[in-house]
Amino acid sequence: MLKGFRDFVLRGNVLDLAVAVIIGAAFTTIVASLTKDIINPLVAAIVGKPDFSYLVFHLHGGVITYGNFINAVIAFVLLAAVIYFLIVLPANRLLARIKGPEAATTKTCGECLSEIPLAAHRCKFCGQPVA
Repeated sequence: MLKGFRDFVLRGNVLDLAVAVIIGAAFTTIVASLTKDIINPLVAAIVGKPDFSYLVFHLHGGVITYGNFINAVIAFVLLAAVIYFLIVLPANRLLARIKGPEAATTKTCGECLSEIPLAAHRCKFCGQPVA
Protein backbone atom coordinates (compact mmCIF):
# COMPACT_ATOMS: atom_id res chain seq x y z
CA MET A 1 0.00 0.00 0.00
CA LEU A 2 2.76 2.48 0.86
CA LYS A 3 4.72 1.48 -2.23
CA GLY A 4 1.76 2.41 -4.43
CA PHE A 5 1.42 5.77 -2.67
CA ARG A 6 5.14 6.42 -3.03
CA ASP A 7 5.00 5.60 -6.75
CA PHE A 8 2.02 7.93 -7.15
CA VAL A 9 3.70 10.84 -5.36
CA LEU A 10 6.99 10.42 -7.18
CA ARG A 11 5.39 10.34 -10.61
CA GLY A 12 6.40 13.32 -12.73
CA ASN A 13 2.91 14.80 -13.03
CA VAL A 14 2.38 15.13 -9.28
CA LEU A 15 5.77 16.76 -8.74
CA ASP A 16 5.23 19.09 -11.71
CA LEU A 17 1.86 20.11 -10.31
CA ALA A 18 3.33 20.80 -6.87
CA VAL A 19 6.06 22.97 -8.37
CA ALA A 20 3.49 24.79 -10.52
CA VAL A 21 1.34 25.61 -7.49
CA ILE A 22 4.32 26.97 -5.56
CA ILE A 23 5.57 29.04 -8.50
CA GLY A 24 2.04 30.26 -9.17
CA ALA A 25 1.71 31.48 -5.60
CA ALA A 26 5.04 33.29 -5.84
CA PHE A 27 4.12 34.89 -9.15
CA THR A 28 0.76 35.95 -7.74
CA THR A 29 2.58 37.92 -5.06
CA ILE A 30 4.89 39.51 -7.63
CA VAL A 31 2.07 40.46 -9.98
CA ALA A 32 -0.05 41.78 -7.10
CA SER A 33 2.87 44.03 -6.16
CA LEU A 34 3.29 45.08 -9.80
CA THR A 35 -0.38 45.98 -9.96
CA LYS A 36 -0.46 47.77 -6.60
CA ASP A 37 2.89 49.56 -6.75
CA ILE A 38 3.32 50.33 -10.45
CA ILE A 39 0.11 49.97 -12.48
CA ASN A 40 -2.25 51.60 -9.98
CA PRO A 41 -0.06 54.73 -9.58
CA LEU A 42 0.05 55.02 -13.38
CA VAL A 43 -3.75 54.75 -13.47
CA ALA A 44 -3.91 57.37 -10.72
CA ALA A 45 -1.70 59.70 -12.75
CA ILE A 46 -3.93 59.32 -15.82
CA VAL A 47 -7.42 59.00 -14.33
CA GLY A 48 -6.97 60.78 -11.04
CA LYS A 49 -7.95 57.79 -8.88
CA PRO A 50 -5.55 55.09 -7.57
CA ASP A 51 -7.48 52.19 -9.14
CA PHE A 52 -10.87 51.34 -10.57
CA SER A 53 -12.53 50.42 -7.26
CA TYR A 54 -14.33 53.76 -7.26
CA LEU A 55 -16.45 52.57 -10.21
CA VAL A 56 -19.77 51.43 -8.77
CA PHE A 57 -23.31 50.99 -10.03
CA HIS A 58 -26.29 51.48 -7.72
CA LEU A 59 -29.25 49.20 -8.43
CA HIS A 60 -32.37 49.19 -6.22
CA GLY A 61 -30.41 49.92 -3.06
CA GLY A 62 -27.61 47.49 -3.90
CA VAL A 63 -24.11 48.40 -4.94
CA ILE A 64 -22.39 46.64 -7.83
CA THR A 65 -18.65 47.31 -7.65
CA TYR A 66 -17.61 46.55 -11.21
CA GLY A 67 -14.43 48.55 -10.68
CA ASN A 68 -13.10 45.77 -8.43
CA PHE A 69 -13.81 43.34 -11.26
CA ILE A 70 -11.78 45.52 -13.65
CA ASN A 71 -8.91 45.50 -11.12
CA ALA A 72 -9.08 41.70 -10.92
CA VAL A 73 -9.09 41.38 -14.72
CA ILE A 74 -6.01 43.61 -14.98
CA ALA A 75 -4.22 41.53 -12.33
CA PHE A 76 -5.17 38.29 -14.12
CA VAL A 77 -3.97 39.52 -17.52
CA LEU A 78 -0.69 40.67 -15.99
CA LEU A 79 -0.23 37.33 -14.22
CA ALA A 80 -0.99 35.38 -17.40
CA ALA A 81 1.45 37.53 -19.40
CA VAL A 82 4.22 37.13 -16.83
CA ILE A 83 3.75 33.36 -16.66
CA TYR A 84 3.65 33.04 -20.44
CA PHE A 85 6.65 35.24 -21.23
CA LEU A 86 8.85 34.22 -18.29
CA ILE A 87 8.01 30.50 -17.95
CA VAL A 88 6.10 28.97 -20.86
CA LEU A 89 7.89 30.62 -23.80
CA PRO A 90 11.45 29.97 -22.52
CA ALA A 91 10.53 26.39 -21.54
CA ASN A 92 9.10 25.70 -25.01
CA ARG A 93 12.23 27.10 -26.65
CA LEU A 94 14.45 25.02 -24.38
CA LEU A 95 12.46 21.84 -25.10
CA ALA A 96 12.58 22.54 -28.84
CA ARG A 97 16.34 23.00 -28.65
CA ILE A 98 16.75 19.76 -26.68
CA LYS A 99 14.51 17.72 -28.97
CA GLY A 100 15.97 19.09 -32.18
CA PRO A 101 14.08 19.18 -35.45
CA GLU A 102 11.27 16.68 -35.81
CA ALA A 103 11.52 14.00 -38.47
CA ALA A 104 9.07 14.30 -41.33
CA THR A 105 6.07 11.99 -40.98
CA THR A 106 4.27 12.99 -44.17
CA LYS A 107 5.00 13.56 -47.84
CA THR A 108 3.20 15.51 -50.53
CA CYS A 109 1.19 13.87 -53.30
CA GLY A 110 2.54 15.00 -56.66
CA GLU A 111 -0.93 15.01 -58.22
CA CYS A 112 -3.20 16.78 -55.71
CA LEU A 113 -0.54 18.28 -53.38
CA SER A 114 -2.15 16.88 -50.20
CA GLU A 115 -0.18 15.60 -47.22
CA ILE A 116 -0.10 11.78 -46.86
CA PRO A 117 1.85 9.46 -44.51
CA LEU A 118 5.38 8.46 -45.56
CA ALA A 119 4.48 4.75 -45.72
CA ALA A 120 1.53 5.30 -48.10
CA HIS A 121 1.81 3.94 -51.65
CA ARG A 122 -1.37 5.65 -52.89
CA CYS A 123 -2.79 9.06 -52.11
CA LYS A 124 -5.84 8.78 -49.86
CA PHE A 125 -7.40 11.83 -51.49
CA CYS A 126 -6.96 11.27 -55.24
CA GLY A 127 -5.94 7.59 -55.39
CA GLN A 128 -2.84 8.17 -57.49
CA PRO A 129 0.25 6.00 -56.89
CA VAL A 130 2.93 7.85 -54.93
CA ALA A 131 6.62 6.99 -55.21
